[in-house]
Amino acid sequence: MKTKFQLVIAISLLLAASLSCNTFTNLVSPSATPQATPIPPETDFEPTATFNAPPNPDPGAEGIGDPYFPDLGNGGYDAQHYAIDLDVNMDANEISGSTTIDLFATQELTSLNFELLGMSVEQISVNSEPALFNRNGEELTIYLPQPAAQNDALQIIIAYNGTPGQGLDSTNLPQYSEGWIRYDKGVVVAGEPTGASTWYPVNEHPADKATYSFDITVPKPYEVAANGVFQGVEENGSQSTYRWEMDDPIAPYLVTVAISDFDLIEYTSQSGVPIRNYFAVGVPESIRDNFSREGDMVDYFETIFGPYPFDAFGVVVHEMDLNFSLECATLVVFGDTFTDEYVVAHELSHMWFGDSVGIEEWKDIWLNEGFATYAQFLWDEHAHGRSVMDQEVRDTYQQLAMFGQFYNEQPIGDPGPDNLFSFGVYNRGGVALHALRLEVGDDAFFNTLRTYTQRFGGSNAKTADFIAVAEEVSGQQLDDFFNAWLHQMELPDIIQMGLSAADFAQ
Repeated sequence: MKTKFQLVIAISLLLAASLSCNTFTNLVSPSATPQATPIPPETDFEPTATFNAPPNPDPGAEGIGDPYFPDLGNGGYDAQHYAIDLDVNMDANEISGSTTIDLFATQELTSLNFELLGMSVEQISVNSEPALFNRNGEELTIYLPQPAAQNDALQIIIAYNGTPGQGLDSTNLPQYSEGWIRYDKGVVVAGEPTGASTWYPVNEHPADKATYSFDITVPKPYEVAANGVFQGVEENGSQSTYRWEMDDPIAPYLVTVAISDFDLIEYTSQSGVPIRNYFAVGVPESIRDNFSREGDMVDYFETIFGPYPFDAFGVVVHEMDLNFSLECATLVVFGDTFTDEYVVAHELSHMWFGDSVGIEEWKDIWLNEGFATYAQFLWDEHAHGRSVMDQEVRDTYQQLAMFGQFYNEQPIGDPGPDNLFSFGVYNRGGVALHALRLEVGDDAFFNTLRTYTQRFGGSNAKTADFIAVAEEVSGQQLDDFFNAWLHQMELPDIIQMGLSAADFAQ
């Protein structure tokens, strides 16, 4: 269903006689249909219309308050749901349509911001009233037709079009950060940490999770997969509209749409989790076989992490050489390389650690990547035996000890914005969790993991929250332990395994 802005509304604006009307667009008479024309991104202005604002209202902050990325996200509201309705012109790599955002104001507001890079914004409505707006880089500022009080519900519809990612300097960006990637066989969408805003307007920070629905129209024979559960396809001549629903709240960087010609493989794990894998038609059987143990992995991880947190699981494997995989919620993104058994286990475990339990600030990224790395170790233990896993821990520890000065520019508990995806965050984080397991014992350790996912599932957590759970469950004071592993540069010994960093010093 395409959103139509067919509104006939009376707008009364008092303007000083000497004031130019060029700043705002299409100030209309009561009988006219408002049409909001885009303002160039470089334009910067203060609104001159009177909105009957409350005394001393505050606009939403232009950043959500992340210490690493103070301009990311936006304050003043809590997004609840994004309905993304797009037509995709595959030949031109252009999209057109709308995103409808349901949100609650968390303070008095007369304006609010979303991130949207590039694109041409056609018009915006707020609670069915046309709204004025401004572009300044990737900041889209919307001026509310009526001021919002704290806890007011707002529905904002933004109609836009353009080429996703236009204006993005991808020269030095890793692929997983780019957002919308058009390749010869289709479209990959992967955008950690900030690629979501290349193709839809969003409050782009993991602290503001929301649910999603997708209506994506593509030319035949292309097909569309997305987060959540498939709702059906509507055929319309040479085009098809695919509908998906994601009913659990997720962070923006975990949102994906996949477009190609796919083979769909469906089955159910023994515990009852639906699994659906989308393989681009040209992906060979040798690659597809790497995903054959997903059901076993789901069943095993449920025993140690707690119930699977979403309605379904699966992967999309594109026929292209990607040097990454990304844990998009319920539909992990892969290329036709980098797909071995351990990568599959790593990305699946993110459904619990990173997707369901999200990070509140980017500096706590080890809660995602350290946990997923340890999940690889745990799968090794389950599938191949404890001795194999112990050797993997030893090998990783040795690498950290010998080459730590190259891998760890900052402690993993505060790695800095340039080291979010460093070797240390992943591997020292994983080894730290094994050291914790040895410190508190298996019963307390696995009970800690289950308590943590149960308590913070569907929301967000900080490192301090995990430490509090570990201390609560184990009954031990663990400040010294976590300080050594997360905040000191020197690699701690693991006495129980006879591992000392000094033994590997060069």
